Amino acid sequence: MKIFHLSAECYPVAKVGGLADVVGALPKYLNDELAEASVVMPKYANEWMKEHTFETVLQGSAPLGDWQFEFSIQREAKDTLGFPLYVVDIPGRFDRPGIYTDADTGNSYWDDFERFASFQIAVLDWFNGIKEKPDLLHCHDHHTGLMPFMLTQCYRYNDLKHIPTVLTVHNAEYHGDYDRGKAHLLPNFDDQNFGLLDWDGKLNCLAAGLKTCWQITTVSESYMKELSYNSNGLEWLFQNEEQKSRGIINGIDTNVWDPETDPMIAHSFNKRKTAAGKRKNKKVLCEEFGLDPQYPTISFIGRLVYEKGADLLPDLFRSLLESEQSVNFIVLGTGDRELHHQFESMSNRFIGYFDAALDYNEPLAHQIYAGSDFMIMPSRVEPCGLNQMYCMRYGTVPIVRNVGGLKDTVVDISKDEGYGITFNDFTFHAAQDAVQRAIDLFKDGRKMAGVRKRIMNLDFSWNASAKEYIKMYTELIEQ
Repeated sequence: MKIFHLSAECYPVAKVGGLADVVGALPKYLNDELAEASVVMPKYANEWMKEHTFETVLQGSAPLGDWQFEFSIQREAKDTLGFPLYVVDIPGRFDRPGIYTDADTGNSYWDDFERFASFQIAVLDWFNGIKEKPDLLHCHDHHTGLMPFMLTQCYRYNDLKHIPTVLTVHNAEYHGDYDRGKAHLLPNFDDQNFGLLDWDGKLNCLAAGLKTCWQITTVSESYMKELSYNSNGLEWLFQNEEQKSRGIINGIDTNVWDPETDPMIAHSFNKRKTAAGKRKNKKVLCEEFGLDPQYPTISFIGRLVYEKGADLLPDLFRSLLESEQSVNFIVLGTGDRELHHQFESMSNRFIGYFDAALDYNEPLAHQIYAGSDFMIMPSRVEPCGLNQMYCMRYGTVPIVRNVGGLKDTVVDISKDEGYGITFNDFTFHAAQDAVQRAIDLFKDGRKMAGVRKRIMNLDFSWNASAKEYIKMYTELIEQ
């Protein structure tokens, strides 16, 4: 069973968010189930690409509207990720350090459509020319949403029409919508079928993929249900395509996220030594941020953006600190400039109780998971969420809003065998009550130890989800 994953991101090669973590882990677990899974992604001009050796598989050219572009397909020589990694090198399109945005301006690239359209065309041209075709193509988010459309509609790829396609929606807030005129850049197709590309008067890459793929998946069951009434304008489409949709919860790579072997944390520990390991790592973390380790330490890791609910945090943290609660808060992330300013101001005002690292720092993230007592995720939208699984792997209790995958993976401590703190409404008071419950839990040392023991025994690996994907792939291939 030859499966190719098509994605803009793959950890540790190139990462912006959780998409990279999924694409960097799932193929390994699929291969454990006797699949032959590979990843195909653009070749960016980043450090990982420069530090690894690639062998050219194909050099070619393909049309993008009236122009021809040159490309090469290259395979990472040593398969260091545990699966074959192929990258598509397109001079002038991806030989930039940023994945989606210009690092200097913070803006999206002007040729965003051309970049990812040419990537998908190059991949399909490659598949067109090889004798042993893929058994299935697994596309991820709107960056590869045109692939199912081109397979089924573009004359150039008639020999690939029989290949099943899966489109996984990691975040339906982003559609990849462009001016309708961009359609002329795609290989020829019947103009009468232009409606498959269109949504609300735009060429919508995600909508096109949803309409033309064989199977839609999302990264949790609850998120699948939520998309029918909250998907940034695609609600009717998700309702209409419900029969070919299913939710499969993400897992985490337990080889990367393992407190016993993690080289990025100061002190390794296992289930039997959770208390000592947490205490030592918390001491290191609090020293890093100038905090007192005797107080409960609540952290946020993630993008400082609307859907993550990050705008709720400044008022929430200030209210508790101004009430002279004995509590520490840590923020790690980048995003909205106004939030950056607020957190910088709070770092100066609440010295010894609050601090923020306003950047992307993978080693520091691991130390925060290992050293924190709680991890807060007040998301407006959370398709699956991985941070809650990462933090629990390190004995850190999640404080989450009951939405999307958070709802599917965190059970409140008020219930039998519960192991997290949850709240329903996206309001200041609901979040404040949840944080207060966390502080109260911390004060009850015996109960806190019991919750930690419970979460350290949970299994969030990819094993179960990989089996579910294999079952789905088999059903599609045998149709």
